[in-house]
Amino acid sequence: MNHENPGKASLTGQVAVVSGSTQGIGAGIALKLGEHGARVLVHGRESQRVGGEKVVHAIEAAGSEAVLLTGDLRDEPHCRAIVRTALERFGRVDILVNNAAVVHRGTIEDTSTALWDEVFEVNLRAPFLLCQEAVRHMKERKSGCIVNIGSVNAHCGLRKLLPYSASKGGLMTFTRNLANYLTQYRIRVNQINPGWVLTEGEHHVVAVVEGKGEHWVEAALKSRPFGRLLSPADIANAVLFFATNELISGAVLDYEQLPFDAPADLPI
Repeated sequence: MNHENPGKASLTGQVAVVSGSTQGIGAGIALKLGEHGARVLVHGRESQRVGGEKVVHAIEAAGSEAVLLTGDLRDEPHCRAIVRTALERFGRVDILVNNAAVVHRGTIEDTSTALWDEVFEVNLRAPFLLCQEAVRHMKERKSGCIVNIGSVNAHCGLRKLLPYSASKGGLMTFTRNLANYLTQYRIRVNQINPGWVLTEGEHHVVAVVEGKGEHWVEAALKSRPFGRLLSPADIANAVLFFATNELISGAVLDYEQLPFDAPADLPI
């Protein structure tokens, strides 16, 4: 925290790794951290390289440094290479944000073993591997911040999101257990569980995959108490809070406008 100007959080000199940061929530997080002085490793799938390059340019335009790395989070050597690349390029890793996730639809009746495995490999195993690599470095300096991006679906989840919800529930337990263990190294671990966030990917899924058309947002806004969906900037601000607060660990922030006992037909 910038103690001379507490209203302006400073991450100058720090290095952040943000998975799934070539678009959507992750891109918003990477840019926010870069705007506050962090050097950032941007990561995404190879098919998202163009988007990743745009994020890197935006961070550089904000006055910081960034590097892009693409690859498959289902591959263990690649996961480990992400943290190692940040160390090689910037010399340290202070902040790890596990944001990348796949949100495949599936119920107990139609979820294949292959789909289940893919969801858990990306949503839960990859964060484990990235944390394992990052902790090896962070513990030497007795300092570090890990923020896992979960989902309000971790508490139960939509009926069509069985594997996704289960993976986010696992991530939430992982976060709290890891935080408990890493206090000995002064490494903080927290989680943000976003609700309904308007991103490019969400728009495509709802409009095209679920067939609700280009104007689905208009109907969605009517179900939101505050008249809008969450944005990537909202989640990025929460990540910045955890990154600059030195005394919070093991917290899970449920970031949504509706209680968990909201009517089941609301698309949260």
